[in-house]
Amino acid sequence: MTLRLSVDPASATAPYEQLRAQISDQARSGRLPVGYRLPTVRGLAEELGLAAGTVAKAYRALEADGVVETRGRGGTVVAAAGDAAARQAAGAAAGYAAEVHRLGLSRADAEAAVTDALRAAYDR
Repeated sequence: MTLRLSVDPASATAPYEQLRAQISDQARSGRLPVGYRLPTVRGLAEELGLAAGTVAKAYRALEADGVVETRGRGGTVVAAAGDAAARQAAGAAAGYAAEVHRLGLSRADAEAAVTDALRAAYDR
């Protein structure tokens, strides 16, 4: 199992975000199994021709998302991301539901807003 990453310098998406998205997708799909050790920040930066800070920023974002965990000398490894992602999504959904209820939106209007937001996020 190998990590396959590429960065498109001409993309409007920042390089750290390209890395974050690719690693997250590979971890969530199971192509990178739980416990898979990611390359060091410096190693991956060298391999991709990026600044170490760019890779570190991607790793920090992945850790905040619960996709990876850092184990000190053990490096950065793929975590059981599905559980963390589901918990975060449930929390975000509960917060959204409470806010639209407070604002007085109907259920239909709240659901339409979610549908539009999901369409915008996934149909880029």
